[in-house]
Amino acid sequence: MQNKRFHLFLWLLLISVCVGCAESTTAVRQSEQLTTRTLDQDTAAADEQLKKLAADLPSRCNAAPDPKQAQYIIGYGSLMQDESRQRSVPNADTAYPVMVKGYRRAWLAKGPGVGLDTTYLGIVPDQDGRFNAVLYKISPDDIPVMDKREFFYCRLAVEPTSYTLLKPGMPTPQGQVWIYANKPESVATANERHPIVQSYVDIFVSGCLEQEQRYALDDFAEQCLATTSHWSTAWVNDRLYPRRPYIYQPKAGQIDKLLQEQLPDYFRQIRLESAN
Repeated sequence: MQNKRFHLFLWLLLISVCVGCAESTTAVRQSEQLTTRTLDQDTAAADEQLKKLAADLPSRCNAAPDPKQAQYIIGYGSLMQDESRQRSVPNADTAYPVMVKGYRRAWLAKGPGVGLDTTYLGIVPDQDGRFNAVLYKISPDDIPVMDKREFFYCRLAVEPTSYTLLKPGMPTPQGQVWIYANKPESVATANERHPIVQSYVDIFVSGCLEQEQRYALDDFAEQCLATTSHWSTAWVNDRLYPRRPYIYQPKAGQIDKLLQEQLPDYFRQIRLESAN
């Protein structure tokens, strides 16, 4: 009789524990959903706001460069990284860190693909906006190459008053300076269909780290994150070897540490790319 009572007690205790676990799991899931909703504000409203800013672009895109003048590009996303930049223009090996004002950098460039695609970094006019970037020289013949690479952006002239060199002694550009901004029709924040992907984040942040280390600029990489808006929990880790990323991305440890420190709430939400 005592054994039956003891066994009954154990069963009741086990049931109680299971119920408690289920309630705890439900609470955690509800908390995660609340966090996600808090981090990802109303995307429709965000998209509308960014489209309005993009509508302030000059009506003329991709003006013909003056072949008699030197040509410069300001890069702020994948063009921050040496390897990515030189993939299009092999002689674009020297880039200088700058601070740009009058534009906002954000995760707002919806990829042009009809199938699976991603959300890229882009910029829209914003009188209160500022972000760090790189400036590099190219030849007039390289402009069509860059226009082809950035075909769903609008190349705009940049006035000398709109950027500042961040290191004393750097040569002041003598020529035309251009930047690629987003057209209103390409503006949309990240979502499940067009997420932020880690492989692109790696290119961007590794380029920021290159500049920080090359020119001994304290916190340059942190500024890259701080002056970029509209991060999202629609963020997938698509690295080739996500659990051993250093095989293909030597700076993976530095990148992850930086993201964890500067964007902890978003970093916790990154999920592995589904195989389905």
